[in-house]
Amino acid sequence: MSANQFFRQLFAFLFIFSLISFSKSDELQPLLEFKFALQSSNTNVFSSWTQDNSVCSFTGIVCNSNGLVTEINLPEQKLSGILPFDSICKLQALEKLSLGKNFLHGGISEDVKNCTSLQQLDLGVNLFSGEVPDLSSLSQLKLLSLNNSGFSGLFPWKSLENLTSLTFLSLGDIVFQKSPFPMEVLKLDKLYWLYLSNCSLEGRIPEGLGNLTQLRNLELSWNRFSGEIPGDIVKLTNLRQLELYKNFLTGKLPAGFRNLTSLVNLDVSTNNLQGNISEVRFLTNIASLNLYENQFTGEIPEELGELKSLVYFSLYRNEFTGTLPQKLGSGSDLLYIDVSENFLTGPIPPDMCKSGKMIKLLLLQNRFTGGIPENYANCSSLERIRVNNNSLSGVIPAGIWSLPNLTIIDVTMNDFEGPVSSNIGEGKSLAQLLLANNRFSGELPLSISEASSLVSVMLSSNQFSGQIPATIGGLRKLNSLYLDGNMFSGIIPESLGSCVSLSDINLFGNLLSGNIPASLGNLPTLNSLNLSNNKLSGEIPTSLSLLRLSLLDLSNNQLAGPIPASLAIQAFHNSFNGNPGLCSQNFEHFQPCSSRSSTQSHLRTLILCFTAGALILFASLACFLCVKLRPNNLETPLKPNSWDMKQYRVLSFTEKEIIGAIKTENQIGKGGSGNVYKAVLADGKELAVKHIWISDSSGRKNCQSSSAMLTKRKFRSSEYEAEVATLSSVRHVNVVDLYCSITSEDSNLLVYEYLPNGSLWDRLHTCKKIEMGWEVRYLIALGAARGLEYLHHGCDRPVIHRDVKSSNILLDGDWKPKIADFGLAKILQADGVGDWTHVIAGTLGYMAPEYAYTYKVNEKSDVYSFGVVLMELVTGKRPIEREFGENKDIVCWVNSKMNSRESLLGLVDSIISEALKEDAMKVLKIAIHCTAKIPSLRPSMRIVVQMLEEAEPCKLTDIVINKESPDSSNQRLKNTGMIRALEFEG
Repeated sequence: MSANQFFRQLFAFLFIFSLISFSKSDELQPLLEFKFALQSSNTNVFSSWTQDNSVCSFTGIVCNSNGLVTEINLPEQKLSGILPFDSICKLQALEKLSLGKNFLHGGISEDVKNCTSLQQLDLGVNLFSGEVPDLSSLSQLKLLSLNNSGFSGLFPWKSLENLTSLTFLSLGDIVFQKSPFPMEVLKLDKLYWLYLSNCSLEGRIPEGLGNLTQLRNLELSWNRFSGEIPGDIVKLTNLRQLELYKNFLTGKLPAGFRNLTSLVNLDVSTNNLQGNISEVRFLTNIASLNLYENQFTGEIPEELGELKSLVYFSLYRNEFTGTLPQKLGSGSDLLYIDVSENFLTGPIPPDMCKSGKMIKLLLLQNRFTGGIPENYANCSSLERIRVNNNSLSGVIPAGIWSLPNLTIIDVTMNDFEGPVSSNIGEGKSLAQLLLANNRFSGELPLSISEASSLVSVMLSSNQFSGQIPATIGGLRKLNSLYLDGNMFSGIIPESLGSCVSLSDINLFGNLLSGNIPASLGNLPTLNSLNLSNNKLSGEIPTSLSLLRLSLLDLSNNQLAGPIPASLAIQAFHNSFNGNPGLCSQNFEHFQPCSSRSSTQSHLRTLILCFTAGALILFASLACFLCVKLRPNNLETPLKPNSWDMKQYRVLSFTEKEIIGAIKTENQIGKGGSGNVYKAVLADGKELAVKHIWISDSSGRKNCQSSSAMLTKRKFRSSEYEAEVATLSSVRHVNVVDLYCSITSEDSNLLVYEYLPNGSLWDRLHTCKKIEMGWEVRYLIALGAARGLEYLHHGCDRPVIHRDVKSSNILLDGDWKPKIADFGLAKILQADGVGDWTHVIAGTLGYMAPEYAYTYKVNEKSDVYSFGVVLMELVTGKRPIEREFGENKDIVCWVNSKMNSRESLLGLVDSIISEALKEDAMKVLKIAIHCTAKIPSLRPSMRIVVQMLEEAEPCKLTDIVINKESPDSSNQRLKNTGMIRALEFEG
């Protein structure tokens, strides 16, 4: 080799080497910029991303043979930050960007159009905002997944025309601007996966879908589609999953539906579909069949019993007749069946748990006959048996009582007979034993006290006899005990007073004798006590005076002696009738007590009441002295120093500006915990400042209103600061922003955003009242519901408002509602306990009935109060009006009008137009659910939001609704037939 040839080859080698080196250097910089733009709590993600390592060895990076980055795979890595697409798109060979299930936020910049080599883009399940940019330049995309990514606005459907290589398109669970089905999708003939559920589509599902013959997955659920299912859908013979649930579809299943023999999952539930389901019998590969909440009729095809793959079978709330296929489950691993609320007859199929895997057997409210097949006694996997409201009979197989995983046995409203088996004590998971309205007989076995998970026992209207087990006090979780309408005899066990969770006891109409146990007075949460129509004797225990009862009935017994004075109140006027031996100084229809018995009664009552009276007297005296000694906070200027500001937002003001605004002329409101002032800053910004006094300079507690004094308990400043710190983290469009707190030794200033349209109370009931149409009222209801939903479900720990009312729902300049005064001055912890929900707080007319008998309130108390607000919005009435009658509120008034639809319609505010009164009626029905007397029957705020979304007025088309909260309730429900949790599974 000549020297010239050698140098030429050396030069070529060095040139190629320099290109490769330059190329690798060119790949490193964009990746480092990507790394520095993001953060992750997973410290291992970027540990390998250093200049000392090859980019191809970076975690999540894949390179081609030339050392160029082709893939970034970092799903579920707890990444947060804003994606730097200007850097990412410098990777010219990048074909795959997979960042799903992280915490990425912000928008997607227009730079994404430069990633022209991308074939897969997965950004689903993140926290992005803003609109999706035009993607038409990404013509090589095969996979586009943006589902549940947080985007909003109008999706660039037109850009899909360029993305003709797409095989996978997932855009569901995004609140896009409402639009019809995007016709551009029909041109994507390579698609095998199309997920457009819950993305604000409406109108009809178009013909032409049948041309997308490669589709294996088609999901269009949770939209507002109407009309019939397109007929050419039957051409999609490769479909394995078809989900159209939660729309407004009508008509029958298309002719030729039998062609979809590849279907594994079919869910068309919660629509208005009609006709029979005969075509379904040909879908031999079906594993999950969900047709519930429609109007299907006819018989269930016998061939469904032959299906070998069927696992989930849910047809509830239809109009099916005939029998269930008797071979159902005999050849498959059936896990779940729910055919409730139909008109089915005949026997229960015997082999549905043949595989030993069935979890839920739900057949309630049909016309089944016969008994429960003996085979189910061996079905150890069963968690729920609900066959109530049928015509079933016979003896319950003994093994069922002791199934190890069974949590509920509900056989009420049938014709069962025989005893409760003694092996019930082995049912350690059993929480609800519901046997009412049958013909069960015999004694209740002592072993029932060993079923330690029991929460509810309802044996009403049967033929049980013998004694109530003396060991029943072992059921420490028992919440309700209904033994009424039987033939129980003997005494009420003293141990019943050890069931510390009891709220309801009903022993009406038995043969019980002896004394009422004094131990019942030890039950801290007892709400209802009915011992009427028995043979009880002796005196009424004075310990019952300690209970906070909303219902007490001791009538028609053989009780004697004085009625305790604290029980001789108007609410219990008829609670003691039919006991001729009783006497009372308070009730005219009883004989007066003798001086001796009266003296004894007074002594007993005096001992119980002396301490409480002394405490109230002391509190009143303290308040009197406090008022005398304390200067009026409107007349005394705030001290100019010793202020400490804690900010929770970026601020443009100082504490001096705020303190200077606390003047009488700036006061705009007054509450139980302090006054509210309006502060106008130098730049024109308006703020609301709540002034809360803590104590004076000598440490004496400040006295506010007498109601506040009675409800507040002592708390340390550190506890107060902890609560403020918790609530200051709240970030929601329907909750008032807290900007900062400014504290001194004797008072606190809480600085909020100022809302110019005042409160909902003002706009409905005062001189500031305006004529609000239903569309505006509906949006206020929905926004306020989303705010409460966030407080209950979206925070690190639930925040219970405890004073939800229309005066605490404020309206901004655009009439958007914001929850205000959500407990900052009312979240007061008991010393050493920290359970602030035990403090009574609230406003008359809005307070849930459980406040009358227990301190242990929870989120359902807020739900009740919100139900009252909904009633205000619908009726235009205040919670308490003279027209409701003495001692009645708006809830009683509405419930009294429930006898007919016309009566309810008459409650709707006359200001609301006739065209929208039907829509208002839907919300009134939601309000009635929310104000159920029993807390467990009220829906959660999450379900309230769902119901309100479904009650959207038909004419609400041009008003923009903020549909998503940080913890959205409108998430995609999968096909397990559990959507009706409120009625059946709650």
